Amino acid sequence: MKRFLGLGLAFAAVLAFSAPAFAADGATIFKSKCSACHGQDGAGSAMAPAFKGNAFIQNSSETDIAQVIKNGRTGAEKKYKQFAIAMPKQTLNDDEIKAVITQLKTWAK
Repeated sequence: MKRFLGLGLAFAAVLAFSAPAFAADGATIFKSKCSACHGQDGAGSAMAPAFKGNAFIQNSSETDIAQVIKNGRTGAEKKYKQFAIAMPKQTLNDDEIKAVITQLKTWAK
């Protein structure tokens, strides 16, 4: 019994110290969720704007960017009217959103 308890504690310790390994990767999430419209590496496409040099991403708070990701932009809220489609709502958790925003901010510099 003590052996199983010891193994359980060891496993818990490994998980606790390796939590950063499970952190969300913004580039991977972007590639799977965003690149179809925003292009590979945030370069933009005919469907959505680029993030490289993007003033909105450079100048907006993480909270404002997170709201766009969570809620999308349609109708009067649509910022880039030259693109035919609206920004759809995304179903990402808070850690994933933060990771994507970090990646977008890197590209926007």
